[in-house]
Amino acid sequence: MAGQDDMREALAARAAEITGKPQRIEEVPEASLSGDALELIDRIRGSAGSTRQGPIPGYFLTMVKHPDIFRCQLELGTVIFKGHLPPRDRELAVLRVGWLCQAPYEWGEHVDIGQRCGVTSAEIEHVIEGSTAPNWNEHDRAILQAVEELLDHKSISDEVWSVLAKNWNEPQLIEFPMMVGQYVATAFVQNSLRIRLAADNPGLTYR
Repeated sequence: MAGQDDMREALAARAAEITGKPQRIEEVPEASLSGDALELIDRIRGSAGSTRQGPIPGYFLTMVKHPDIFRCQLELGTVIFKGHLPPRDRELAVLRVGWLCQAPYEWGEHVDIGQRCGVTSAEIEHVIEGSTAPNWNEHDRAILQAVEELLDHKSISDEVWSVLAKNWNEPQLIEFPMMVGQYVATAFVQNSLRIRLAADNPGLTYR
C-alpha cells in the first residue's frame, strides 16, 4: 500500500511539473495551417493507424512552428511506423522510453497505440516495472533491457544484442536504436515545452 501511495505521489508531482503548468510555446490555430503542413500531418497520422477525423494533436500544432524540424521528424516517424520492426516490439520499446523519460504525453499516446498493436493491459503494467518483471519471454525482456541499457549506458550489451539477433534481421537491429533515440528526443521536446495533454490522454496514470 505504501508503495502504491509513493507511486501516486510521484506521478502527481511529475504531472504538476510537466503538464500542470502553462505550455511554453503556444499551438498554431488549426485553421491557419498550410496545405503542406496538413499533408505531412495526414501522412504521419495515417502511418500510425489514425485518420484525418478529429482534432490535430497539440504536439503537431506546436512543432509546426519549426517547419524544417517538424517535416524531418514526421518523415522519420513515418519510416519508423512503417519500418522493419514488428509493431508490438516497437511499442513495447516506446512505452519503456516514455516511462523512463517520465513523459506524460508520449506515454499516454502510446498506451493507446500499443494496445492497437497487441500490447495487453497487463503488459503495459509490466512495462512500468521493466525488464526485471517476471512475466516476459526472452525476446520481450531483451527489448525492454535494450531500452534500459541505451538510456543508462548509451549502448546495448553483447548479451542483450545476441537475444535480439535471434529474432531480428540486420535492418531491424539497425532500426531499433535509431527508433529509441527518436522517441527519447520526442520525450525531451514534449516535456520541455510542457505539451498539453489531449482530453483522452491521462498521461502517466494511463493503463
